[in-house]
Amino acid sequence: QCDLSGWWENELGSRMHTSTVDSQGDFSGEYHSAASSAQKPIEPSPLVGSQHFDKDGQCTFGFTINWKFSNSTAVFVSQCFAGAGREEVLQTTWLLREKVNSLPSNWKATR
Repeated sequence: QCDLSGWWENELGSRMHTSTVDSQGDFSGEYHSAASSAQKPIEPSPLVGSQHFDKDGQCTFGFTINWKFSNSTAVFVSQCFAGAGREEVLQTTWLLREKVNSLPSNWKATR
């Protein structure tokens, strides 16, 4: 069974801490990014998410981060897998939406 609560780290050194997932699948936490193109210093940012419970324990989940050091928001969609030695591995895809000043600039706002 995948347990999302606790600390997680990715290959770039970014870390997140998630609270205990409640009975509805909701959780919250904080993301500590190791990478940013923002001009301001990186600071921890809040996240909120929801997990889909599954009997085999390899759950899907998603979360949103409200970046405190930039005018952007990121959404992540993920699945937890039991890796070698029963280590839990999160496979994640994300989109980042940066603020732009005009509709014609919309094309460059999402990565």
